[in-house]
Amino acid sequence: MRIEPSTVRRVVVAMAVGASVVALSAPAAAEHDPITDVAAVRAQLDLMTSADRIPGALAEVRDRRGRSVTITSGTAELGTDRAMVDGDGRFRIASVTKPFTAVAVLQLVARHQVRLDAPVETYLPGVVRGTGEGSAIDGRDITVRQLLQHASGLPDYVRFVNLDEQNQPVEAAELVRIALSHKPDFAPGQGWKYSNTGYVLAGMIVEQLTHKDIGTAVTELVIRPAHLRDTYWPPAGELRIRGPHAHNYTVDKANPAGPLVDVTEYEPSWAGASGAMVSTPTDLNRFWQELLGGRLLPRWALAQMRTVVPAPGLGQGVEYGLGLIRLPLSCGRHIWAHGGDLAGGGVANVSGQDDSGRAATVYITALTGSAATEHMRRTMDVALCS
Repeated sequence: MRIEPSTVRRVVVAMAVGASVVALSAPAAAEHDPITDVAAVRAQLDLMTSADRIPGALAEVRDRRGRSVTITSGTAELGTDRAMVDGDGRFRIASVTKPFTAVAVLQLVARHQVRLDAPVETYLPGVVRGTGEGSAIDGRDITVRQLLQHASGLPDYVRFVNLDEQNQPVEAAELVRIALSHKPDFAPGQGWKYSNTGYVLAGMIVEQLTHKDIGTAVTELVIRPAHLRDTYWPPAGELRIRGPHAHNYTVDKANPAGPLVDVTEYEPSWAGASGAMVSTPTDLNRFWQELLGGRLLPRWALAQMRTVVPAPGLGQGVEYGLGLIRLPLSCGRHIWAHGGDLAGGGVANVSGQDDSGRAATVYITALTGSAATEHMRRTMDVALCS
């Protein structure tokens, strides 16, 4: 399992069994005011389920009035004739968890329990102390804002463990301990680099202040207020996805050209507050419209979330806020979004909302290489620019 910005950077498996479109809006209205170019989106999905060896791919686009269209390609499970799941099918959203964690922190900021520019030490005394090569790391020098904006310099724990082979629960403190034994990437506030460690610590702050585990806290602070019916935070040890879902796959490292490996079962605690959540395309699109519509945070707190800095390495013109990416589209607009992948969990996705208020989610059920994730990014662009 890997929770790296590889998918984000490009936001910045198997024969297909065909494509289908599920329209969730009035046909007459859609005919006169189409939500997206369905044929163009379908062509992108079909490309992934053929040339890229992706078993299943899906795109759902929702307009600001709540009408939506879901386009799918491929199969939900290799070796069967199961059609790809629809917009209510659940999947592991990987690093799209980060906006949820950030909103939870900003909810606490709005309640005057957290200050963005306060040191991490204020909320987690003695926790962030580097060891060995990481002896320079000190939570008294790192702010909460820097955690959420990837400006802390904290090394990313995923670089130091083989997460593909981890199937036992792990504590968040252990993930932090792994990171703190390595040299920081830069002094706090003196650079930008994607780090899952910062979000694990942000989750620990939420737990410390709410006296609840991160899953319960995010459910109460974000999921329920956003009216998300099929989104949940799986507890440690829960390997299966609840409800309807497609299977997930990855390339066999020992035989890259051979059959894809089913990796649907996955230990979520290794992703934690940086990437453990499960949701659906329908719920994610609703989340973006609730968040960016100002219904989850006070206006000033949302403005903080949308205050961006350059994000070198994520692509030309890409900027990062507090759990949000601002990504330029080919048609001249921008999208507020996040993307993510779980190599060990065999899923990649990108989800967000453009300047016109349309939200879109694209996800694929396998990681087969950079071409597939680039085509996924292209699908998002087509969905919102067509």
